[in-house]
Amino acid sequence: MLNSKFSKAVFCGHLFLFIAVPFTSYQHPQNNDVLGEDDTIPAVSAVIANKVQLNKNAVRFVHNYIQKNNEELVKIKQRSKSPFKTMDVVFRKYGLPVELKYLAVIESELKTSAVSRVGAVGPWQFMPVTAKILGLKISAANDERKQYNKSTKAAAVYLRDLYTEFGDWLLVMAAYNCGPGPVYTAIHKSGSRNFWNLQAYLPGESRDHVKKFIATHYYFEGNGSVTTLTKAENIKYSKIQMLAQAKASVPAKQAAVSEQSIAYGF
Repeated sequence: MLNSKFSKAVFCGHLFLFIAVPFTSYQHPQNNDVLGEDDTIPAVSAVIANKVQLNKNAVRFVHNYIQKNNEELVKIKQRSKSPFKTMDVVFRKYGLPVELKYLAVIESELKTSAVSRVGAVGPWQFMPVTAKILGLKISAANDERKQYNKSTKAAAVYLRDLYTEFGDWLLVMAAYNCGPGPVYTAIHKSGSRNFWNLQAYLPGESRDHVKKFIATHYYFEGNGSVTTLTKAENIKYSKIQMLAQAKASVPAKQAAVSEQSIAYGF
């Protein structure tokens, strides 16, 4: 979005996906990662308030990005109600987080007329080959990549398959930009499936693409979600939520466990 939304990476990402990796057949290494010292673990008070903290590796980027692009983000937000409503319906139908809609902000600024220099079109910036594989029709008279409802359905299938493959929304965001191949290369070189550990081995634009998604999410929501956390962070966050809910469901005298022990005592 904004600074580099219509890049070669859009083309390379989608094309590589279908050349290098069968769209419905995935194999990947087992995830043995645990939270590293740079991972953020939300405090219980944040869980109760339904807040998801930023990983400290993203704080500076998010702050600078929102500050630098604030004027454009304001304009996008002003015209976002209708497209977001459509996208929310589609993502809920597919059982996906509605916050994935913020990816379209990065890709196209929500413009149906968006066309990249390499031919990616519409709010989700699909190349012709990708669009056709996902069931979209393209003709001189009608290009379904430009329709919010149909293109978002295609994006939902695409994102769902990428999540089936990687099991981590941050890696999905990276793969949406550069394709699964470079993500697997980064996993292999880093020995990790944690985005914050492998990011240095990703193409620079793909690395920033993930952070732009996180920044845009925080701009619109003032908060994070499952889509802004690594798989390991999500597992920890889910445990913290369950423990916090259990603590809230028993009398105060029986809930003597400290917040620190709930947050870190697994």
